[in-house]
Amino acid sequence: MITVLGLGAGDLSQLPLGIYRRLLAAEHLFLRTKEHPVIKELEAEGLSYQSFDEIYEKHDQFEAVYGEIVAILKDEAKTKDIIYAVPGHPMVAEKTTQLLLEDKDLQVQIEGGQSFIDPLFASLKIDPIEGFQFLDALSFEKDELQLSQHIIICQVYDQYIASNVKLTLMEQLPDEYEVYIVTAAGSKEEKITKVPLYELDREARVNNLTSVYVPPVKEDEMLYHDFRSFRRIIAALRGPGGCPWDQKQTHESLKKYLLEEAYEVLDAIDSEDDAHLAEELGDVLLQVLLHAQIGEDEGMFTIDDVIRGISEKMIRRHPHVFGEVSADTAEEVVTNWEQIKRMEKGNDLEEKSILDEVTKGLPGLMKAVQYQKKAAKVGFDWDDVEPMWDKVFEEIQEYKEAVTEKQKGEAVQEFGDILFALANIARFYKFDPEEALAITNQKFARRFRFIEEELKTQGLKFEEQTLEQLDAIWEKAKQKGL
Repeated sequence: MITVLGLGAGDLSQLPLGIYRRLLAAEHLFLRTKEHPVIKELEAEGLSYQSFDEIYEKHDQFEAVYGEIVAILKDEAKTKDIIYAVPGHPMVAEKTTQLLLEDKDLQVQIEGGQSFIDPLFASLKIDPIEGFQFLDALSFEKDELQLSQHIIICQVYDQYIASNVKLTLMEQLPDEYEVYIVTAAGSKEEKITKVPLYELDREARVNNLTSVYVPPVKEDEMLYHDFRSFRRIIAALRGPGGCPWDQKQTHESLKKYLLEEAYEVLDAIDSEDDAHLAEELGDVLLQVLLHAQIGEDEGMFTIDDVIRGISEKMIRRHPHVFGEVSADTAEEVVTNWEQIKRMEKGNDLEEKSILDEVTKGLPGLMKAVQYQKKAAKVGFDWDDVEPMWDKVFEEIQEYKEAVTEKQKGEAVQEFGDILFALANIARFYKFDPEEALAITNQKFARRFRFIEEELKTQGLKFEEQTLEQLDAIWEKAKQKGL
């Protein structure tokens, strides 16, 4: 039998009488750490024990420390009943207790000891009914933080851990945000220090009885980065007393805005402007949230459904990451993706054209490339680029003939054939023709603006210049690398 006793959060006066007697009468007593106010006082009464403090010095990771402690306890319990004492309550922030309980062959009994949570609430004068989080400083992540609630981060053993906590919090909170360092809550040695967040790891008195308390964020502006806040903002815009424009929008009325915002993202990427890209991605996210809110208002779906659906799809279609399938190259990933996609669709794909998988609303060049990719997957493709070039020149000749014969309708079709053939060339060389055209558009705009600026500087009017004069300025722009 291993009996796990809690030493409580404070000094000897707070220790339950039953636990006090068990400790003094224990024949085989093991302590996770002797650095606790109760132990210091009980030593004066002749307490006999073996502590594991030296194990902390042997390892760089706490997992290894806890693993070795539990291994020793299991070995000792093979021949005798033992008592194992831990700070606070055995079931609150005590990893070794959990490791012992995981072994179904062990007899483990848990007995009392006040956790530090109650005295910490009392010392800080906070009510947990308002909502609070209890996090482990050794393992918590920034996306777990609920900043609108009371946050208690335990196991802040030293300055190094305090520094990690500080850096994680500073990713979401201002440097000056005030937090509390709480040590030995509820005992005679209790100390509560309020510090700005950036000074969290500069407090000298940090030990194994230290926790950090982060008060709830009350200012809305400090939560604007939180997805939940953004969701509430969109709901308010669509809700009673909200914005008349947002309230009247539908999926159909928002289609053009989603397309516009997507193209503005592409423009920001081409401009290599990170700040602009972040802004435009926000505009796309706004469109997603608006559509999701409309779905929720109509009782059809919510943003939770949207996120759940795409999360499940990403897990399903990446078995090389989340499963046992192997995929060492990007090409293997695409092959797996298509196979899984066809399995998900079942026999439905066999009953219609494979081209039906291409999104109908794509821009022309992009749709051409997608059609060509689908056809290539079933073998309808050239093996070499030369016949592709021949096709381009053939279509150009046919276009010239249609223009010469003044067959406008035919000429339009032949011009489309030229673009389709050129899109095939782009696919072969693995670049996006839409992107190529966008780059050329930007280049044209830069050089044309240069002409405008040059004429303005010289006091000349655009319409009074000959094509040769304008072309000379164009060449000047080229020489400048524009």
